[in-house]
Amino acid sequence: MIGLLVIQDLAVVPMLVILPQLGDVSHLLGNLTRAIAIAAAILVAIVVLGTWLLPKLLRLVLGWGSRELFLVSVVAIGVGVGFATEHFGLSFALGAFVAGLVLSESEFSHQALSDVVPLRDIFGLLFFVSVGMLLDPAYALANAGTIAAVAALTVIGKSVIFGSLTRAFGYFNMAPWIVGLGLSQIGEFTFVLARTGVTSGMLSKPTYNLVLTCTVLTMAFSPLIASLALPLGRVFQRRRTGSPGAGWIEVSETALTGHVIVAGYGRGGRAAAKALDRANIPFLVVEFNHALFESIAGDGYPAIWGDITSEAVLRAANIARAKVLILTLPDQATIHLTISRARRLHPKIHTIARAMRAGQVAELRRHRVDAVIEPEFEGGMEMVRQALLQYDTTDANTSRVIAAAKAEFYAENS
Repeated sequence: MIGLLVIQDLAVVPMLVILPQLGDVSHLLGNLTRAIAIAAAILVAIVVLGTWLLPKLLRLVLGWGSRELFLVSVVAIGVGVGFATEHFGLSFALGAFVAGLVLSESEFSHQALSDVVPLRDIFGLLFFVSVGMLLDPAYALANAGTIAAVAALTVIGKSVIFGSLTRAFGYFNMAPWIVGLGLSQIGEFTFVLARTGVTSGMLSKPTYNLVLTCTVLTMAFSPLIASLALPLGRVFQRRRTGSPGAGWIEVSETALTGHVIVAGYGRGGRAAAKALDRANIPFLVVEFNHALFESIAGDGYPAIWGDITSEAVLRAANIARAKVLILTLPDQATIHLTISRARRLHPKIHTIARAMRAGQVAELRRHRVDAVIEPEFEGGMEMVRQALLQYDTTDANTSRVIAAAKAEFYAENS
């Protein structure tokens, strides 16, 4: 989604250059060629001079030891470059955008971003306030049908386009739904383009009002539309696969007694499956990502395809006779829901889950997870163990040090 949004933002650059030239059709080619040449020359000059000059200028400012002057300099660069591009017939927003790109490539980008965050929030607030002030309620009420139709067609069209692109680039399962519906709204750069169109005489006032109203409407409903991605995706998956058992690998009943259920076949799940296989402990992998599911079959491990949060999938994994449930998934909401449903089907099953950070250990404990593993901490402990091997430390002493550190860490975060 971030990649597609960046491409959308970059696409605004040629649009802002080309759009004002479309008004004079008789001299379109000449005007367009001249505008593109001027824009290219200015942008190249900004990038080349900016890459060479800005770091030296900012180093000089930093040498004076004033953080406030650094902030003022960063803001002045953005405003100054924007003013320069407007003076040469381009958009102010285009110049500020390019200045931001140049700053982002410098060694000062992180501190500059940190300093301008409060300004960004203020201007973000002003942006939405100004959008509300631009909206004409009388026009919206008088043209409610047209606005609803255009907004609906836009949302559906963008969802299909972005969802199809996501699927074409190899993303499966819920990803096309999340990306498609998540990017279905009309982007905020539409305000800049629409204003440019009105200024250049390319857009009439009614058309501008229609674009503005539809943009505001789709942005307002964007969170609601995005929240429908997973429910709609699951409905589609169920209808496409037909019966609930379609695509599952059948596992014999004998293999599903006293076994371990491994949820997820990422790096952690794959490692757990290999270790259990070497230990001759019966296990079953549950994976919803079909690409990973096919790799499980290639490794020769017993597995079923499905969403581990589904009670039907848990029953198919014969959780009532399982001994251990290992959740290698990073998503905490999925872990919570799985634990809740697994406990309902098998109250005494031993559960092991993964915490992405120390603060999640206590949270998982509250959800009655028997053993919580924090991978970053466990990796650090293995590094310590390897370091202790280089000293005259007995195995018993090494084990004692590691055990004490683990007990302290998990006690502090439980």
